[in-house]
Amino acid sequence: MSSAPAATTLDPPRAAPTRYVDDRAWFDRSAIELAPDLLGMLLVHETRVGRIIGRIVEVEAYLGPEDLAAHSSRGRTPRNAVMFGPPGHAYVYLVYGLHHCLNIVAGPGGKPEAILLRAAEVTEGLEIAQQLRPGVAPLRLAAGPGNLAAAFGVDRTMNGVDLLAGPLRLAFGEPAVELARTSRIGVDYAGSWADAPLRFMIPDDPHRSRR
Repeated sequence: MSSAPAATTLDPPRAAPTRYVDDRAWFDRSAIELAPDLLGMLLVHETRVGRIIGRIVEVEAYLGPEDLAAHSSRGRTPRNAVMFGPPGHAYVYLVYGLHHCLNIVAGPGGKPEAILLRAAEVTEGLEIAQQLRPGVAPLRLAAGPGNLAAAFGVDRTMNGVDLLAGPLRLAFGEPAVELARTSRIGVDYAGSWADAPLRFMIPDDPHRSRR
């Protein structure tokens, strides 16, 4: 596992996003290339009660059928079918019957790769996120993949949502100046892939998952 470089303090954007990702080609590349570019991007959910925006600070890349930690390594199933479709869609699944996880389908082309969103800083709609996760400190609202999905009001009904159309969107934010890479969390079953440095994060950001 690699050690994180020294952190750089970034001033995250506080204004509403002015430019959404509106070209599917932006997503149409390998997860290992797309994942670091997601750091500093804004996740936007236009909910029925208001907009929640968060700056993405931690992700994991899953590289298709050859990656034994990727859901697509088991072949196409009803659960993971979205991974085999066009890039730029949300892939949402439930783990342990309790927690939803939000992924972004990547490419290239029809290759079933995806990026798991592991942590974000909620920058707008804090009150809504706190209602969805009552009693949780703002720093920890979206720290960890299950917590992120809960804080943004994401569940299986959003599986397959087109990120070019909404209500989930990506917008351009302040790019990460530095990033750290480590092995992914909870993939000890994946053989030689377990140690692959496919977790990307903004170093020392307090909104990251604890591990």
